[in-house]
Parts: sequence; C-alpha cells; structure tokens
Amino acid sequence: MSDIQLSVIMPALNEEKNIALAVKNSLAAFDDTGISGEVVVVNDGGSDRTPDIVRDIASRDARVSLLNHAAPQGIGASFWDGVGHAKGGIVVMLPGDNENDPWEIFRYYRLLEHVDIVIPFIFNKQARSLWRNGLSFAYRFIINTTFLVYFNYTNGTVLYRKSVLKTLDYRSTGFFFQTDILIRLVRHGYLFSEVPYRLGMRRGGVSKAVSFPSLWQVVKGYSRLTRDQYFHKHAAERYPADSQTLKRRNENAGHNS
Repeated sequence: MSDIQLSVIMPALNEEKNIALAVKNSLAAFDDTGISGEVVVVNDGGSDRTPDIVRDIASRDARVSLLNHAAPQGIGASFWDGVGHAKGGIVVMLPGDNENDPWEIFRYYRLLEHVDIVIPFIFNKQARSLWRNGLSFAYRFIINTTFLVYFNYTNGTVLYRKSVLKTLDYRSTGFFFQTDILIRLVRHGYLFSEVPYRLGMRRGGVSKAVSFPSLWQVVKGYSRLTRDQYFHKHAAERYPADSQTLKRRNENAGHNS
C-alpha cells in the first residue's frame, strides 16, 4: 500500500443502493488503467447499510477503507477528512452515488505530469434535466464574473496534487467546497487543465446537491470566498516542492536569465 499513486475520496450519505458499484468501479478502473490506488469511503453520518457494505468489500480488498462520521458534517467536510487519510500523492472526489465514471477521470491522470489540477467539465449535458443545466449555467456565470475566471464547470471530479491542497488556509465544508478550492488555487497561480467528461446516471436514491440546505451552503460559501478574495490581504506565493507550477516557474526563470 506504500506505493499508492491516486486516492479516491468517496463521500456517501445513505447510498446503500449505489455504494458497492461505485467502489467496485473505482477498483476496476485502477486495474484497467494501471494506476496504483485506493478508495477511502467517508460515511457521512448516514442511517442505512452503507458502512456495512463497505466493510464487507474492504475485508476482501485492502485498497478500500472506511471513515465514519457520527453525524452528517457535509460533503466538503467528508472530502477534507478523506484527504487527511489519503496515502496517494494525487486525490480525487468520486461521490458514492455512482453518477461519475472513474474511467472518465482516470484517463487524464498523466496530465498531472504537467499541471497541478485537472478539472473535468460535462459534455453529455443531456444526462441532466433542462432545469439542472440552467441552474449550472447561472451558477457558472456568477462564479466566472465575480472572480474573473472562465471555468466550464467547478463541481466535478477534480484531480488535485494533494500537496497543493495543504497550502490552503481555509477549508469549506459544504457543497461549495470544490468551487472554493479551485478559485483559491487558480487565483494563486496554480497550473490547471480542463478536460471533457461524460456523466452517468444515478441507479437509485435522491441527489442531495440541489436542495434548500445545499443552496444555503453555497450562498454562505460564496460570500466567504468573495470576502477573502477581495477584502483580505493575500499571503505571498508559495508552492510545494513537487508542484508542477513551481517546476514550470523555475524553468521559465532559467530561460529568462
């Protein structure tokens, strides 16, 4: 287990109908792509059989582990808890609802030889309703306009170099966490790449992403991020030693000297 390259962080809240296939698909994708990886399932205080199902899989495959929250803490908190336990140098969040195809994002793993973040955007938008696509368009417009960026999507299965996450001084714990991370890192100068990604369909259960509590978390997260980006003094640039951004900057400095 010491040679793990990629850690899948899999938050799950009452996903007993989906979690087994979500975990097994990730393991199969590791095998098919030749990536040494692990799956860290974070049971976010659910009341169903999700942890029992994961324990059963983990008893037969050492690449699977389980973290339990006594009460729901939020998808962002689950992600950060998973990152803290991850053994891989690269991390990605794949929800336990099995909507996301691990093969789709694993295919871009090698891009991290050139950048520190790989950001997927959905190209099969018909997988979601017209209303959901309209909501995503409005959300993207607000984020891009406010923070002077041009992302195609900010809530997907982003690949991160784990070391760059550790440079963040603030950690959002709600549904806004992914956007919060991306804005902070990209505005800090980290190199990233955007890639097309095919979204799957849920086999059971109900998505928690579009609900009043989730939207309220987004509003609060957006307000905090706006305040931090425009009204707080920013720390001096610092990049971890294994950052491709640092490598490219040093190469550029050498060419210009």
